Amino acid sequence: MNEQLNHAPCGFVTLSKEGILLSINQTLVQLLGYSPDQLVGHHINVILTKSARLFTQLYFFPLVTVQHRIEEMYLSFANVNGEEIPVLINATLSQDTDIQVITCVVIPMQRRNEYENQLIISKKLAEDALKETSKANSKLEKALKDLKENQQKLLEVNKQNEKFKRDTHNELKLAKKIQERSLPETISDDHIEIESYYFASRELSGDIYGCYQINKHRYGIILLDVMGHGISSALITMSLQSLFQRLITKGAGAATNVVIKELDDHLHTLFHNNQDSWHYCTAIYLIIDTDKQTIEYTNSGHPPAIFQNSAGNQLELRATSPPIGTFEGIQFKIETFNYDKGSKILLYTDGVSEPLGFHRLGSLLKEHSSDSLIGLKEKILQSLQNEGEEKFKNDDQCFILIDLK
Repeated sequence: MNEQLNHAPCGFVTLSKEGILLSINQTLVQLLGYSPDQLVGHHINVILTKSARLFTQLYFFPLVTVQHRIEEMYLSFANVNGEEIPVLINATLSQDTDIQVITCVVIPMQRRNEYENQLIISKKLAEDALKETSKANSKLEKALKDLKENQQKLLEVNKQNEKFKRDTHNELKLAKKIQERSLPETISDDHIEIESYYFASRELSGDIYGCYQINKHRYGIILLDVMGHGISSALITMSLQSLFQRLITKGAGAATNVVIKELDDHLHTLFHNNQDSWHYCTAIYLIIDTDKQTIEYTNSGHPPAIFQNSAGNQLELRATSPPIGTFEGIQFKIETFNYDKGSKILLYTDGVSEPLGFHRLGSLLKEHSSDSLIGLKEKILQSLQNEGEEKFKNDDQCFILIDLK
């Protein structure tokens, strides 16, 4: 065997038709772990596995004998340790002088098998990944479908919400008109003149007032401020308004503390055993007798009204008891004093006093005491607009001006 075939990068072997190894190159000898002497002259079965031995007898030798050629036949060799070595074999049958010789080229297949296994594994992984991708796509499509359905539901809900918002806004506008129209007309006669201002920071206000002529010489003026703003506070003010209107106009001028006590009982009745919706209310109620020239009042936790006599001296009508609706069993006190003609009174809610301050209101009353009530009202509104602190401008505002003639 020449040197090139002996060290070729593949196995090279020659056999007799009976399967006797005639020659074997060094590459194959090293692969199998034998020495040439252990193989040459022996049957090829020495380097075949048991299954390969049967296969060669049934197929290899008959086929090469008939066709004189075999291409890419797969066989399993066994090395000196009995380990299986898969090989691919090409063989030809030729006549060498007086004997027929089978010449074989043997290509080891271990790496190829590894590569094939890796390809099989990779294919399996790719198929699994494709299945997962398909599942993910299915889930994504379902999620997209659900999203579209939910978007449609959301659009329907938004549409309903918009309709509800418009309806509510219209209802609140109507409620605001009803609340404003329920306010009494201002009073002006030979003995007294009353002017008022009322502004709701939202659609509905928690402030409410009433001015009523009880009889020929007696007038009842009440101002209330329910805690909070909006619908709940407005409903309470309307409830209180109907009550104090009846008490003042049809109660033959019940004392101020009696009216306030009735309002207090009413609030406790409204929120009995329902602390979550509990509300309280500040209130100041005055009865002015223009014949006796007396003022009787009860201040239930309300900001002090400002009384100013004709000489410009001022008196604060401070709280005489806690706000109504706070504690049950409160005894509401009455304060009474005389006034002279030309006196003025300013009642207000905290939406007016907090942005301007008590002293500023007192100054406005004193500086413009000679002005008409309309003129004084405009001065207070200008001050609220120009001087009032911005943080208080979102509160309900209400004030009452009284000129005692």
